[in-house]
Amino acid sequence: MMLGLVALGTVLGLVLGAIPGISSTMALAILMPVTFTMEPGVAILFLIAVFMSSVYGGSISAILMKLPGTPASIFTQVDGYPMAQKGKAGHALNFALVASTVGGMVGLAMLVLLAPVLAGFATNFRSPEFAAVALFGIVMLSFASNGSTLVASVVGFIGVVLGMIGFDALTDAQRMTLNTPVLQSGLNLIPVIIGLFGLGEILQNLVGFGGTPKVRPQIGKVLLPLHELTSRWKVMLRGSVIGTFIGAIPAAGSAVAVSIAYAQERRLSKEPEKFGTGHPDGLVAPEAANSASVGGSLIPLIALGVPGDTITAVLMGALMVHGLTPGPLLFANNPTFVSWIYVSVFLALIFTLVLGLGMIRAAVLVTKIPPQLMYVFIAVFCVIGAFAIRNDMNDVYVMIAFGVVGFVFSRLSLPVTPLAFGLILGPILEENLRRSLMISRGSWSIFLERPISAVLIAICVVLISLPLLKWAWVRLRGGSEASTNKAT
Repeated sequence: MMLGLVALGTVLGLVLGAIPGISSTMALAILMPVTFTMEPGVAILFLIAVFMSSVYGGSISAILMKLPGTPASIFTQVDGYPMAQKGKAGHALNFALVASTVGGMVGLAMLVLLAPVLAGFATNFRSPEFAAVALFGIVMLSFASNGSTLVASVVGFIGVVLGMIGFDALTDAQRMTLNTPVLQSGLNLIPVIIGLFGLGEILQNLVGFGGTPKVRPQIGKVLLPLHELTSRWKVMLRGSVIGTFIGAIPAAGSAVAVSIAYAQERRLSKEPEKFGTGHPDGLVAPEAANSASVGGSLIPLIALGVPGDTITAVLMGALMVHGLTPGPLLFANNPTFVSWIYVSVFLALIFTLVLGLGMIRAAVLVTKIPPQLMYVFIAVFCVIGAFAIRNDMNDVYVMIAFGVVGFVFSRLSLPVTPLAFGLILGPILEENLRRSLMISRGSWSIFLERPISAVLIAICVVLISLPLLKWAWVRLRGGSEASTNKAT
């Protein structure tokens, strides 16, 4: 039954990942409600299968249609689409699949080796350190977001404030409930996530209808000569290592990993002028990095309880729904579940390789599904998923409200991910902050007396201050140049 569930999750991930506009985050968000009645181990098995396969699925539309199915597939289209135009779409998809599998295995190996070490180190953490880690996660994501770090940080702390809605756990007082029963129990995480990353993305994609190119690619030959694959093992390994370590940096994300991997491979290539014209190395490197970043992003999630990127933030929400809090205590209290995560990633990679290879010729059919029709079905799943949590229409209203918030943020070029991070990490930050102040009898010096929390807070201050310092430097330099010109 579980193997069948992995196969189902893999197929769904491949299909959803291949549809332009439906990211891995969105795929997880809309399928998360399906796991509510499952055991935690079974649920994580299904969700990771969707996660891993959607990572490769995004390369299908990038190669065949020049439309990245996921944001991290942007660099896949640079050389993958020209290969498809030359009648080598089958070879391009095969390259991407094998590189994705190798990258995923390297990322898994690093996850197994590094996560227990990091978690063991984190067992010495106390409330000040946990508060600092939560703050660090929010600020790091804000720093990595597009646009102003200060604006993204403000959005993140809006999420923290939204996480405080409801009854105070210590004083039992109502906070920001507006005296409405709907808000007394707080904002349920799942409707918020489904709204931001599901309905919000649908509304955003509806604006762009009509721009899809009419492409009818030919798959051609699928199987590659063995020497074509083995001769690029160094490229796969370099991309995998870059993807793993960039993915392990909280909030860096797979998009950063693939861009670095592509740039690095082009710099090392003996024929860099061929990149962008259908060079296999330009396809293999980012795909290996993309898949490897999954294992990397899971390291801070299960070891520290800090999501590595947006997708793992949704995955963290799923774990919390099942009563599991990621972090160092997970290794001590649920070591079997940690092993289950390792096995889930391994099985997902194997099933993605087998089913992905078998579905290469059918991939063209997936890319021909009308986006309008698919978005209607996904919108229905969003409503059902939000309602199924507590059989409460109020959750549907919350989901719709945050769907509109996600859409408006996108139109205003405001990052929506820090809002979700703030909502997830906010309760952790508040709880440990208040506990630390109770221990120190109200003295904030407790955060500076402990080295780890002091270093993390210092990094947060520097990251938030950088845009202001840069602005001040530009103004000062501009004023100096103006004075010099005037004197001249």
